[in-house]
Amino acid sequence: MTLVPRGLFGRLVLVLLGGLLLAQLVTAYINLAEREQILFRAGGMQLAQRIGDIARLLDSLPPAERRRVAALFNAPPLLVSLDRPALARAQSDESDMRLAMFRGVLRFSLGNDMPAVVQRREGEPEPRGFARPPSPMGMPMHPMRGPGPGAWPASPGGAYYVVQVALRDGTRVTFDSVLSPQETEMPWRLALTLAVLLGTVIVLALVAVRWVTGPLSALANAAERLGEDINRPPLAESGPLEAQRAARAFNTMQARLARFIADRTRILAAISHDLKTPITRLRLRAEMLEDEALAAKFVKDLGEMEAMVDQTLDFMRDASASEAAQRVDVMALLESVQADYRDTGGAIELEGRIERPILARPRALRRCLANLVDNALRYGARATLRAEDEGARIAIRVLDEGPGIAEDALEKAFEPFYRGEASRSRDTGGTGLGLGIARNIARAHGGDLVLRNRSGGGLEAILTLPRGGAESEPARATAGAG
Repeated sequence: MTLVPRGLFGRLVLVLLGGLLLAQLVTAYINLAEREQILFRAGGMQLAQRIGDIARLLDSLPPAERRRVAALFNAPPLLVSLDRPALARAQSDESDMRLAMFRGVLRFSLGNDMPAVVQRREGEPEPRGFARPPSPMGMPMHPMRGPGPGAWPASPGGAYYVVQVALRDGTRVTFDSVLSPQETEMPWRLALTLAVLLGTVIVLALVAVRWVTGPLSALANAAERLGEDINRPPLAESGPLEAQRAARAFNTMQARLARFIADRTRILAAISHDLKTPITRLRLRAEMLEDEALAAKFVKDLGEMEAMVDQTLDFMRDASASEAAQRVDVMALLESVQADYRDTGGAIELEGRIERPILARPRALRRCLANLVDNALRYGARATLRAEDEGARIAIRVLDEGPGIAEDALEKAFEPFYRGEASRSRDTGGTGLGLGIARNIARAHGGDLVLRNRSGGGLEAILTLPRGGAESEPARATAGAG
């Protein structure tokens, strides 16, 4: 079992959707990777710029005013402290690109006259108490929580930065700030954008593939139905230029085949007419012979010749072109066939049931069944008709108790003039056209006819027909058997 679709439509859709999905995954990965760097760069630049601005502001103030001004900025996510001990300078870690990037932006913001020590730590800052400065109007302000549980935005697994800037008079200003890792997670807006883009492209791909493969599907359906009705309406020459050329070539081929079959049928009809005239004269002359036994032999041979000519013409031409399709009660037809053969001494049994009628040509279908029953009685002495209702299709099995056919000859039995026995006698082998005519009729109805050897001995002919029949389309209401 393969997962690759067998049809052109499925394969094109698989290639397009696979490529689109891969492209979307790669694009999403690149966007996330770049977005993480861009977000950090933007957040780090803002933080460095803010630290630089505060440090320059504090540097410009007298020492007595610095603590009050620092307290104004002392609120999460940036805490400012003037009484922290000096931080040890950590060795530069070249592998930490974020830290190096943050240091570079901070150095640019502070300038060379205010050196800074930057450390990156995991988790959250240690709680350090602080209080708001008094209100400018002299009124006490509400106390503010220091950093502790609930003082910082939730940032599980995040990192915070400790920055200590040395002002020009030697005062150290310490900044604690958190950069939440959640800022670099996949945003719903980006996911929704990618999903909408992927869905839109998928719909457009399906429409485009169907638009391209639609004419090919119509061409394939027309080719399958060509054997059922050579005179079916021409295929519409629409679609892309290549599809139009293929449809035009198909219509030309169909027209040539129809002319060829019509010419052949006219020639065979003329031959049949010309042969029947001398056969009739020979029959009259044979009846005038004084030797009755010899006359009977002549009449029998002439009858066989006439029957052979008639069956050959029926095989070669459209024998039911003039018969319109109609709703047929299959069980009534089978019972009628059974009654006819029983009247002539044929041992035939009927099994199963088909309740609903099918759309078919009754005379052609009756002849198909008669040929199968004749074949079964000729080789198996008795026949069984088994009707099976399969919903959208029906199956009629004709079983005999004969010797069967070699496995490699089951398909050859439908070839013209092929007979399974070597005597070539019409009493035992017929003309070799009955099964071929039966299959032509079955396929003209949109069904088929196959042969199988029975496990217990004998042969089984399986006739399958669609319940709608070959005449589901009005244009095919008079399609032939050939």
